[in-house]
Amino acid sequence: MSSLLLDYGMGNLRSVEKACAALGSPVTISSSLAGATKVIVPGVGAFAAAMENLRPLAGDLRKMAEDGVPILGICLGQQLFFESSDEFGYHEGLGLLPGRVVYFPKDRGLKVPHMGWSPLQPTQNPLLEGVVPGDHVYFVHSLYTECDDEASVAAWADYIVRFPAAICRRNVWATQFHPEKSGSVGLTILKNFLSCS
Repeated sequence: MSSLLLDYGMGNLRSVEKACAALGSPVTISSSLAGATKVIVPGVGAFAAAMENLRPLAGDLRKMAEDGVPILGICLGQQLFFESSDEFGYHEGLGLLPGRVVYFPKDRGLKVPHMGWSPLQPTQNPLLEGVVPGDHVYFVHSLYTECDDEASVAAWADYIVRFPAAICRRNVWATQFHPEKSGSVGLTILKNFLSCS
């Protein structure tokens, strides 16, 4: 097995699978991590429920991250990679990235959740190779990540606050937006991950 799309009951699996297939890099959907040389962790839903579903795999995911296996988290998947979340109370995450997940302020005159297309402010990072400032991607989220290692932020976005839209820390990559729903820009980002070593 090579690239694995992790099925833990909380992901938008089919659209990610189709996007990867369109790039000529098919992925295997599985609830087992055995044999994977790359892992995509999608996510839609609540942090606590997702962590509960991931609990049997959490140790393996942490070990794979330590061993240098490329791992990509998408949307809720990015949030799960952090140390904790404030969604509906305090909950511990996988701890692959330093920082926490917090709610957008609701008193700034903009609607929450942040839903729709927003421009990226990419940094010099392999995850965003081929993406230029102002390229738009598709977001749906009510919380955002506060990353304690700003050098790992691959792209920023602005909605109510400036927040990390993408992370690349060694072999752990993540996007708060949905690359599979973000047209050619999203496909470029998925291709960068799928072709990384």
